[in-house]
Formats: sequence, C-alpha cells, structure tokens
Amino acid sequence: MSDKRERNLDFDTTIERRDTDSLKFDFAVRRGKPSDVLPLWVADMDFRTSSFILDALQERVEHGIFGYTETRDDYFEALAGWMKEKHGLTVDPRWVLKTPGVVFALAAAVKAYTQEGDYVLIQQPVYYPLMEVVQDNGRKVISNDLIFDGAHYTIDFEDFEQKVIDYEVKLFMLCSPHNPVGRVWTKEELGRLADICVKHGVIVVSDEIHEDFVYPGHEHVPFLLADERAKDFCITCTSVSKTFNLAGLQIANILVPDQKLRRKLRAQIGAAGYSQLNTFGVVACKAAYLHGDEWYHAAWNYIQENLKFLKEYVAKEIPEVQVIEPEGTYLVWLNFRSLGLCDQGLSDLIIHKAKLWLDDGAIFGKQGSGFQRINLATSRATLTEALERIKKAISELKESQSA
Repeated sequence: MSDKRERNLDFDTTIERRDTDSLKFDFAVRRGKPSDVLPLWVADMDFRTSSFILDALQERVEHGIFGYTETRDDYFEALAGWMKEKHGLTVDPRWVLKTPGVVFALAAAVKAYTQEGDYVLIQQPVYYPLMEVVQDNGRKVISNDLIFDGAHYTIDFEDFEQKVIDYEVKLFMLCSPHNPVGRVWTKEELGRLADICVKHGVIVVSDEIHEDFVYPGHEHVPFLLADERAKDFCITCTSVSKTFNLAGLQIANILVPDQKLRRKLRAQIGAAGYSQLNTFGVVACKAAYLHGDEWYHAAWNYIQENLKFLKEYVAKEIPEVQVIEPEGTYLVWLNFRSLGLCDQGLSDLIIHKAKLWLDDGAIFGKQGSGFQRINLATSRATLTEALERIKKAISELKESQSA
C-alpha cells in the first residue's frame, strides 16, 4: 500500500476545508450564521476520498482534454457489479438514466408523473428537498407522518392508504434508508407500501442514496426487490456521492425498469436542457465502484465507531439529549425536547451558544420540532469538540434557568 493510500485511510486527521469554496464551511455568514460556527450539517464527509478515485481523476487531468463525455459498457458494468454485490440487485443497463444528482431526478420525476396542483405523498420528518421539489414545481405536499413512540419511528400504513385515497395521490417519494430518522425499512414494511401503491396505481420514487450505510443487524432492501411487481412502478435514485464523498462531481444513476416510465422521465431530463455528464463524475463513479471497496469499508467502520463514541458521550455527559438509534446513514437524529425550548430557542442554543451549525429538525417538517441532525462523517476530534460545545451550552442554559 502506498503512502497516499495510507493517508486516505487515516480518518482521524482533521483536514482543513475552509477557503475551498466548501458549502459546509465557507458559507456560514451568507446563510445567516456566525463566521466561527463548527459545521456538522450538510451530508458530506470531512474525509479525503479513495486514492484509487484520485488516481483515476489525476490521470484524466493529465490527459488535458475535457470535452463532452458519455458512458460506455465499462461504466454500466461497474455500477451493476456494485449493486449486485452490495444489494443483490441485478441492474439492466437499459434501466439507467444519468442525472447531475438525486434531487435533480426527484424534481424531474415530479414533472414527469404528476400535473400542477396534484398532491405528492412524502413521510415527514424527511429530507427537506423532497418538499421543495414538489412545491417549487406547482404541486402540493401531503405527508403520511411517521409514528414516533419516543425512541423509534414506524409507518402508519392505514393513514398512508387513506391519504392516497383522499388526495388522489399519483406519486409517492420514499426515503430509504430514511433521512433524518435513520430507519432502514424492512422488506415487510416495503412490501406493505408496495401493496397499497399497486392497489391504487401510485408510482414510487425511492431515494436510496444512503443505501451503502446500514448498521449491523439491519439490511437495506432495494424497493425493486421488495415486491416482484415493483419494476412496473418504481424509480430508484442512487449515487456515489454519499458513499464516496463525491457530491461536488455531480453524478447520479437513476434506475427505471419500466420503459414507459423511463421514457417520461428521460423527456423531463431533456426538457431541463441536460444531456452529457460531468467528465470527472463519470471517471470517479467508475473508479469508485471498481476500486473503492477498501476505502468504503474503512470509512464506514470509522463512522460506526463515531456513533459508538457519540452514544457513550451523550449518555454520560449530556443526559438531557436523546440519541435516536440509527439503523442507517451517517446522520444522527438528536432529541432536545426535554429542554423545553421552542424551535427558535433551540436554534439559538446550538448556533449562538454552542457555536455549532447543525440541521434544525423543523426544516424536515413540523414533526422535527425539538430535534437537530448531526453528521458523523468527520474526525473524532471534531465530533468531540462538537459534543463538548453542546454540553457546555446546555450547562450554561440550566444555570441561567435556575438563577
């Protein structure tokens, strides 16, 4: 193993990301935050990606020509190999539509499969762009709110079906694994959703971007494998962006087995003026799926140790905060409701007292009120600093309340 590969498997070193045009680090003030906040909000990693990916990109840089780029058979073979090995899903190259990102694909699907004024079903609290792409395209959001029992989230299937009927839902956007609550849906749960969608003619767009991050004891089941009929009505959104920290290279692979659905989605992608992919996205995606396994496992193991550390620290040092046990993703849903603060009060505590930039729970829907989402894909030192800041801020809050 070269020195470079050894360095890329060192996740303990804190890498300076400021002054790199990083959305996570360089835009706090522009987004209304103090300049000195520690950011653990947006879902990218503070880790250098696999050296194999860097080698492939460097080779392309040295070639020096960056013209229009398309994908050949080896690209599809790399994608299909990863999906088969990791998720048991056999991917036909004809299914694959490429987009610059999953959110782009979600927006295109809203336009492809619904009309203005239609309702689109989601499950809040959920990744907020799902709401935005619906509303920004003149459609309406209806939520089948997840049930929170104080420790765990489940689906209200009766409410799901009733919402489909009452609002004449044509499109359901599933988040699987779920962001931010961290559920990894079981095959039984997905099968029940599939039964309802088949019964009422609902198309499913399944955002599976976090599919490679599942904790021991759980298994990600692609929606396409949850029901033998799913290929007729499911669009699956995948990307290397989360798994290998490549979001800035703008590439996603959207799997659409049904020809009619694929034709409609392709038409919307074309209507948006998008055709060829980012050259470096193609190179990186291929290298990631062919040679990134060692880095992926090392990064995921490190993140799992970060979760263990976070749970132990919070239990001992910040008992006022509840960690919602994640089954998947490198994002953790933290419950601050015991503090009795309103959303603005909690936001002020985190941003101005703890000097942290997390994601406010309320942006994921009203069910997220009192929660914050934290990103574990960072160095242990950075995570420790963040937790110490939360501990100090809560201690000072309690002192002021008792004074």
